[in-house]
Amino acid sequence: MGLVLLLGAGPVVLAGLLLRHGAQWPAHPGAARGGGRGGGAAKAPEPWRLLLALAVVVAAARAVGGVFARFLRQPRVVGEMVSGIVLGPSVLGAVAPHVHRTLFPAGLLPCIDAFAQIGLALFMFLVGLEFAGESRAARRPREISGVPGSGGGSGGTGGRAGTMIVLCGTALPYSLGVALACALYGTRAPDGVGFLPFALFLGVAMSVTAFPVLASILMERGMMHTRAGRLAVLAAAGADLLCWLLLAVAVALLRNASLAGVARTLALTTAFCAAMVLLVRPLLRTMLLRPARWLPDGALLALVLVGVLLSGVATDRIGVHLIFGAFLFGALCPADAPGLRAVQGRMQEFTTSVLLPPFFASVGLKTELGLLGGDSALWLWFAAALAVAVAGKLAGSGLAAALTGVGGRDALRVGVLMNCRGLTELVILGIGLELGVLTPSLFTVLVLVALTATAMTAPLLDLLDRGETARNRTLLSDHH
Repeated sequence: MGLVLLLGAGPVVLAGLLLRHGAQWPAHPGAARGGGRGGGAAKAPEPWRLLLALAVVVAAARAVGGVFARFLRQPRVVGEMVSGIVLGPSVLGAVAPHVHRTLFPAGLLPCIDAFAQIGLALFMFLVGLEFAGESRAARRPREISGVPGSGGGSGGTGGRAGTMIVLCGTALPYSLGVALACALYGTRAPDGVGFLPFALFLGVAMSVTAFPVLASILMERGMMHTRAGRLAVLAAAGADLLCWLLLAVAVALLRNASLAGVARTLALTTAFCAAMVLLVRPLLRTMLLRPARWLPDGALLALVLVGVLLSGVATDRIGVHLIFGAFLFGALCPADAPGLRAVQGRMQEFTTSVLLPPFFASVGLKTELGLLGGDSALWLWFAAALAVAVAGKLAGSGLAAALTGVGGRDALRVGVLMNCRGLTELVILGIGLELGVLTPSLFTVLVLVALTATAMTAPLLDLLDRGETARNRTLLSDHH
């Protein structure tokens, strides 16, 4: 643990020393010649600044994630999310503003955002690949015979249960979010924003589930093979897709566009999914199941990367989000293809350790806890938004799972897992801030809601596990 902290603190200390003496360094060779025709243009950041910023971001994510995992028993990804706020204006900007401004100048933020998008795409491909493997295993009744409610007909039951959880787990928190918007609109909505797009954005923010973070928690806790885990993954994928479509409606209304644009997004999304299933999946199976015939040495990794990036580009241009294209590409890859698991292993550590932390940093750089300050009203709104978000997900998803035949504790586990919000909600909140639907203070409040709800996941799952263990011990002692 000490080594992890040392590795995390080392680049930060080095950054401080470099930035403190940076003014004495000679200018970049191209700086003196940079005036040219665009004298007023913003100067591109020097390459060493980008490298230094990325080193600090990655090291801080690793260190804070290790602290959260070791001492707070939280998933590492929660600590990595917090590390973004630590590096932002709320902590580093308040403690060492000069270091913060020099380490993260405005011209550097687009570069960090670009790394963030690449990390999101590759991580979602890994999640889709893992989901494809688990779905394939779920179709083998003998392998999951120990899971209650599994068996030869589990596929259909899981599909019906997943659909119910998607609908109820989205509709209830969405309705509560709209009700919250009614209370917030008069005093906290930005000037010039209509009630309808504001309410739709709040509804989406309250009803979304962080599919990537949920999958990371499931993999970290070994729950991917459980019934609750598979239902939560299925429901989270559907809920997130539904939320993105609802978000498209909000954006269309905000920009005074007709609903024909939303219909176009739906039609293009359907066409893209059909093309992926009917054309891309058979092609992938042909190439990946016989790599020696179709792929030269070293081409498998390149094929995967190109496929992930192009799939992300397609869904991003359609208007949904790049993460869904990347996930769908991973889910359609044949899980038993030779060499694919080796590619997965090579990508896993680099993606989660290097490419994903810049996303958390990009969000943290836009979050300012100082905006809340001593404003008690904002803290009350935070408590209200957290209550609405948690109650809506637990009640809607848990009740839907219970009504479809899922056992009591597994139904509660599904509700707890669906309450995990982090990554996807942060993406949506960033869109809201960019489009001016959310004020900076309300954005900060909702970021805190996302972090708190995500941090609640592990303790609530531990509580359910302890309760089940105690119940089993009681039944065993009564039997004897």
